Amino acid sequence: MQNNDFYYLGKILRTFGNKGQLMVQLEVDEPEKYLNLESVYLDIYGEQIPFFITSIELKTRNSAIFSFTDVHSGDEAEEYTGMEMFLPISRLPELTGNQFYYHEVEGFTVVDTRFGELGTIETILDLRQQALFQIRYGDKEILIPAVDGIILEINRERKIITIEAPEGLIDIYI
Repeated sequence: MQNNDFYYLGKILRTFGNKGQLMVQLEVDEPEKYLNLESVYLDIYGEQIPFFITSIELKTRNSAIFSFTDVHSGDEAEEYTGMEMFLPISRLPELTGNQFYYHEVEGFTVVDTRFGELGTIETILDLRQQALFQIRYGDKEILIPAVDGIILEINRERKIITIEAPEGLIDIYI
């Protein structure tokens, strides 16, 4: 599998105890849905290597203690601190309606109710305040907040996102 076949699950922060357990910061919306994983992939020198899991214990909203099959001591676990964890995109549950994964809508055409077709989403900028669709409009760039109040419909079959941009937002770009 290639790197773009995976999505980011979280990062190993530190060891936990002396039996090879690892504290992981999970970067997912619903961590409880990941408690029954059989394996994860660690990014080791740019390659995703599978690690089989013996147990996962949720500690806080977004942190968990992971135990891997072949890691039995604190010294062994120390080798993996700081590493990023991934899962194959194929394991993501299918979303419906106006819910979407960022990678899923790249390349979709954005149509505004007043301006018509704006262009295609090149990427989604995941900023701390909010996510933004980065849209190519000819030789210009348009940034549109990727929020519920603006997105009216996502048509996956036609790869079109219909929006109603706030008054004046698109005017500043074109």
